[in-house]
Amino acid sequence: MTIRTKITLLFTVLVTALLLLTAYTVYYLSSIQRKAVFKQRLSGRAHNASQLFSILGDSSQSLLQRIDRSNARFFSSKSIHIFSEDYKRLYVFNTDATDDFYLPQARLNEIREKKELSFTIGHRDAFAQVHKDNRQRYIIVVAAFDSDGMLWLNQLQKILFASLFGGMALSMLVGYVFSRQLVKPISNIIDEVTNISSHNLSHRIYAGSGQDELFQLAKTFNDLLNRLQESFTIQRRFISNASHELSTPLTSISSQLEVTLQKKRTEQEYHDVLESIQEDVQQMRQLTKSLLEIAKTGQEGSIELHEVRIDEVLLKVTSAVQKISQEYVVHLHFDEFPDDEKSGLVFGNADLLFSALKNIVENGCKYSADHTSKVNLLFGINELVVEVINQGDVIEEEEIENIFLPFYRSPNSGMQKGFGLGLALARRIIGIHKGNIEVRSSRSEGTVFRVVLPAASSFT
Repeated sequence: MTIRTKITLLFTVLVTALLLLTAYTVYYLSSIQRKAVFKQRLSGRAHNASQLFSILGDSSQSLLQRIDRSNARFFSSKSIHIFSEDYKRLYVFNTDATDDFYLPQARLNEIREKKELSFTIGHRDAFAQVHKDNRQRYIIVVAAFDSDGMLWLNQLQKILFASLFGGMALSMLVGYVFSRQLVKPISNIIDEVTNISSHNLSHRIYAGSGQDELFQLAKTFNDLLNRLQESFTIQRRFISNASHELSTPLTSISSQLEVTLQKKRTEQEYHDVLESIQEDVQQMRQLTKSLLEIAKTGQEGSIELHEVRIDEVLLKVTSAVQKISQEYVVHLHFDEFPDDEKSGLVFGNADLLFSALKNIVENGCKYSADHTSKVNLLFGINELVVEVINQGDVIEEEEIENIFLPFYRSPNSGMQKGFGLGLALARRIIGIHKGNIEVRSSRSEGTVFRVVLPAASSFT
C-alpha cells in the first residue's frame, strides 16, 4: 500500500469518525428534545383533563369522552386514565380499544410519591401527575404516540445518513487530492534519486525554498551525494595514482630484462641488473604494503580496539625511526603524567597508532635539514596531544590540505624517496580513533603536526 493510499484512507477514516460522532450527537440531542416537547404536550393534556374532570365530575363522563374524542386528531393512540387515591379507575378514554393499558400498583405508588412522572407504555410516551381538588386527590395518566416527532426524527436520520455518506465520498476525494499534493515532492525526490548514478553524482535534488521536513530530506540527500561524490573522486584518483605507481617499477623491471636478454652479458652486468630489479621489487613491495594498510583502515569494524599507553607507542616509534637511518634523530619529551592512569591511555589499536605516528615522525626526519624530529606528549582534559616538530621547508597554507591526499608529493620533497601515502594513512588511522591532525608551518617555529586523540577516560 502506497503512502498516498494510506493518507487518503486515514483522512477518510478521521473525517468519517468526526461526521459519525456529529451525526450521533445531533440525533441524540434531537431525540431528547422531541421527548421534552412531547412531554410538555402530554403535561398540558393531563392538566386539562384533570381540570375538566374536577369540574364536571363522574356525572359528565360522556361529555369528557366527546371532548377527548374531538381533539384526538392532535395525538395518535391517545389514552387517558384517571385513578382515585385508592387506585380505582374513575375515567378511561382510548382512541382505539387496543390502546388500553394496565398500570401495576408499583407504578401508581411511584407516581403518587413523585407527583409527576414520565415513562413509556409500549411504543408510546406517557405522563402522569397527581391532581388535588377540594373533594379528593386524583392520578391522571396520559399516553400517546408522537407520530409527528417520530416522523421528524426519521427524516432527520435520513438526512444525517445522506450527509454521512456524502461526507465520506467528499473526504475521500479531498484526501486523495491532498495526499497527492503532499506526496508529490517525495515522488519528485524519488524520480531524481533514481536518475542519479555513479556517472552523474554532480546532480543535486531541488530542495525548494521551505524549511519543512521535505526540505530537510532533500538537503540530507544532497549532503549524502556530496560525500559520495567526494568518495568516488578520491577513489578514482587513488586507483589512477596506484595504477601509475605500480606500473612504474613493473615497466622498469620489464625494460631492464628486455635489454639484458638482447645479448650475453658479463657476470657483473647480470649482477647489476639483478640489484636494480631487486630495488624495484622492494619498491613495489613497500607500495603494496602501504596500499593494503590504507585499505585495512577503511574497514573500521574489523579493527580490534583496546586501551593503549600512548607513551609506550611513542617510545617504539622513536626506536623504529632511528633504526631507519643513522642520520635520523628523535627528541622525545613527556609532559607531567596525570594522577588518573586512564588519562594517559587512548582507546584504539596499538599497531595502527604506531604506524600513523611513525609516518609523521619519519617524515619530519626525512624532510628537515638536520634530520631531527621533536616529539612532545601533552595531557589535556579528556584528550592526549602529540606534537611532532621539524625544521624542514615551510609548507604553504594552500598546500597543507593536499599533503594528506594519497600519492601527493610536495614540490619541496626533492629527491627523497616515497609514495605520498604516509600522511594519508596517518590521517585515516587518527580519524578511526576519533582524533584529528592539525598542521601549521612557519619559518619561526618550523612545521608542527599536532595529533589530538581522546583519552580512554572520556569514554567512561
